[in-house]
Amino acid sequence: MSDTHATLTARISAVLARVVPDFRRLIAAERLSGGASQETYKLRIDSTRGEIQLALRRAAGGAPMSRDEGQVGLVTEALMLQAAANAQVPVPTVLTVLTANDGLGDGFVMSWLEGETLGARLVRAASLADIRPQLAFQCGQILARIHAIDVVASGLAERLEVVTPSALIQRTWQRYQGFATPQPMIDYTARWLLANLPPPCPPRLVHGDFRNGNLMVTPRGIAAVLDWEIAHRGDPLRDLGWLCTNSWRFGATEKPVGGFGEVADLIAGYTAESGQPIAPAAIHFWQVFGSFWWAVGCLSMAAHFRAGPDQTVERPAIGRRSSECQIDCVNLLLPGTTEIVSQKPPPLADELPRIDELLISVCDFLRTDVMAATQDRTQFLARVAANSLDIVAREVALGPLLAHREQARLENLLGRRDSLANLRWQLVRGLREGQLALDSPALIEHLRATVVNQVLIDQPSYSGCKTALSHCTQSM
Repeated sequence: MSDTHATLTARISAVLARVVPDFRRLIAAERLSGGASQETYKLRIDSTRGEIQLALRRAAGGAPMSRDEGQVGLVTEALMLQAAANAQVPVPTVLTVLTANDGLGDGFVMSWLEGETLGARLVRAASLADIRPQLAFQCGQILARIHAIDVVASGLAERLEVVTPSALIQRTWQRYQGFATPQPMIDYTARWLLANLPPPCPPRLVHGDFRNGNLMVTPRGIAAVLDWEIAHRGDPLRDLGWLCTNSWRFGATEKPVGGFGEVADLIAGYTAESGQPIAPAAIHFWQVFGSFWWAVGCLSMAAHFRAGPDQTVERPAIGRRSSECQIDCVNLLLPGTTEIVSQKPPPLADELPRIDELLISVCDFLRTDVMAATQDRTQFLARVAANSLDIVAREVALGPLLAHREQARLENLLGRRDSLANLRWQLVRGLREGQLALDSPALIEHLRATVVNQVLIDQPSYSGCKTALSHCTQSM
């Protein structure tokens, strides 16, 4: 379904008239900038009691939700919010679950809570300086409460599948293989994970996306846990490792828990609430898995862009962030030195204007004229578009040399000459079929060099890239 703004607001108004006492009219329905896989709207409502603010979550474009990525569906998500509230987990209050007659797709209306949700602000905002040192402990307490929820009594057992670590890895690996793109670091990490599985444990309710960016924080602490869309029953330590994954530290790498806290405090909060001690080493596996899982998740955003229905400029940009997660896997599993190409190559040609100059002019236009003349989501997407063009400029400048060096490494590693595309596929097939040893020095060097140089194109300012570069040498 593709709604016009008038149709969308009319349908939202009809729902609100049914569930909001003394409803008069919908003042505004503002789509928020976050949420590439689902839509969230801030609703401003006029009632006889004054202005009320609520939130609407629905499937992207109002279309039926896909289950191919393990998403539980928004009806189940609403049920989990109710169960979490009963377990003293801070969550928004669900007012109503949408029905087919509402014409808005899957979704629900919930209370609007005030607080900081942007991860970069959460780790740096002066207003949160006093509470930041306490957040890791609070996260541990909240996660222990989530993992203790009785899924049978809450009605969640029949809605949430049990997923073992092995099945989770295999499912993620298979989903990536369906995208038909050779990303050997993803295949390498999948094999490492399957060779280093954690010991079995009784399945618990797992949030699945508990991280900085899905927490609402105020100067008093965590006000809400958001986005329960990929919850399941499985190993609860997945939630702790995901919270420590580098992608969600927003550059504050010195604080491994969400960019705001220490692992010791996270474990202390969890143990204080649950009585269960946790060895820090047990979290490492799930940190590796977190970067592996999000590397595939980023690629899925690009796949959605090709297939629709929500073909925003944000999706392919997120797709290119897969290399960020892959560099985190390199840093966790294969740290070491490698050679990188110069980030300041000579001009491409002497034509006037050059390709890089055309790209720079459009980027400047987006970042100055367009962003100055827009706000909210449009302003956000203009920034995303400019960032995408930056990637194109770096690809044009560095891509040919990187491809030449990658082909030379692959020919040496695989012992044959062929096109770069065929060599890439031979490498990933060798990894998938177990033909290549994970401790091969030539393989490790190839993976390091390929991923480090790719992230220099996709996002050279990423913190994981900076960590990798501390070991590297530069060449032309």
